[in-house]
Amino acid sequence: MGLMERVLGLVFGGGRNVVKDTVEVFRENAEAGSVRAQAVQMQAMREFGQEFIVPRQGVFDRVMDGLNRLPRPALALGTLGLFVSAMIAPLWFSERMQGLALVPEPLWWLLGVIVSFYFGARHQVKAQQFQREIVETMNRVPQVMENVGALRRMRAGSVGAAETGANARLTTASLVPDVNAALDEWRRAA
Repeated sequence: MGLMERVLGLVFGGGRNVVKDTVEVFRENAEAGSVRAQAVQMQAMREFGQEFIVPRQGVFDRVMDGLNRLPRPALALGTLGLFVSAMIAPLWFSERMQGLALVPEPLWWLLGVIVSFYFGARHQVKAQQFQREIVETMNRVPQVMENVGALRRMRAGSVGAAETGANARLTTASLVPDVNAALDEWRRAA
């Protein structure tokens, strides 16, 4: 018993595990790796969060932030409100539209420029992304057409679907009759 105790004490004794320590030389400890990965993820999240912390100086900054967030919802809700008002109070709606008819054309152009600058940048980015996606799709067309042609040639109904080509071994194998137990039994019975 003393020999076994000394051997096990050598391997597992002294508050350490020699087998575990040896294996960790060749393979990462999964639990320790997960702890390290979590620490890296948390540090990255803290750094990303720091980018968005902007000290606000006063009421003016808060008012400007609110105004920057206002146009899109105001335009969307205002347009929906116009449809609702046209259904609920058509005369009231018509009076307002007559008032808009009196707005001079240069003012409409100015409004168009302002709205275009405000929404145009986002539209331009989306349009460019769309064009890139179209180009990528068009670049894949020859490969797709080749694949479709290969698939159509493999149909059983197409001419030459079972063609062996220049493969002599396959041609010879196709000429050797297979064993057909049912046919052999039928021949014996006849």
